[in-house]
Amino acid sequence: IMSAILLLFSCVFGLSLGTELSFVTCGSVIKLLNLKHNVRLHSHDVRYGSGSGQQSVTGVSAVEDSNSYWSVRGTSDALCHRGTPVKCGQTIRLTHVNTGRNLHSHYFASPLSSNQEVSAFGENGEGDHLDEWTVQCGGSVWKREEAVRFRHRATDALLSVTGEQYGRPIHGQTEVHAMSSPSQHSLWKAMEGIFMKPSESPGGSRDYSHPHTEF
Repeated sequence: IMSAILLLFSCVFGLSLGTELSFVTCGSVIKLLNLKHNVRLHSHDVRYGSGSGQQSVTGVSAVEDSNSYWSVRGTSDALCHRGTPVKCGQTIRLTHVNTGRNLHSHYFASPLSSNQEVSAFGENGEGDHLDEWTVQCGGSVWKREEAVRFRHRATDALLSVTGEQYGRPIHGQTEVHAMSSPSQHSLWKAMEGIFMKPSESPGGSRDYSHPHTEF
């Protein structure tokens, strides 16, 4: 059933499900794998018991988990037209598909390691300037096969995984936090997802109009 739904989306919305696109585009819905710890960036409607008390962001080892899908979007200051390749050095927002909250960071302490907390914030895809991340990669655009980093624009910290694991109620999930210095813990790669194809007339497309998803 899932494959049939994705195939339908690919026909109706002009998407790429396989390896046809070699780069990540605006409007795509993807999973992000931390290469050091082999966990995917994840969130769910469970709030931190400390720090900001906002929605928690973790890493999970499960490949098939619908709470690991994130939509690639532009910022309130710089639109990211659907299907446009994301450039290295471009600032984006990553919106958690199932809850509509954006990947977020600030100077609260993370629960396990007391580094910089990473949370999910906002409503229906709209939060504030602390939701903005700059894609750090080696070439001109964010390639799907490439290990990249995400630098938090407001604090200059990098999205990272500690390897420390939570207990209940999210037993076995790993802490995601932000660190000031680059390391193997802050390398990510785009994995499963639905990739928007470049449009012949991107000027008329909207910034945030991904298809209704039920995966």
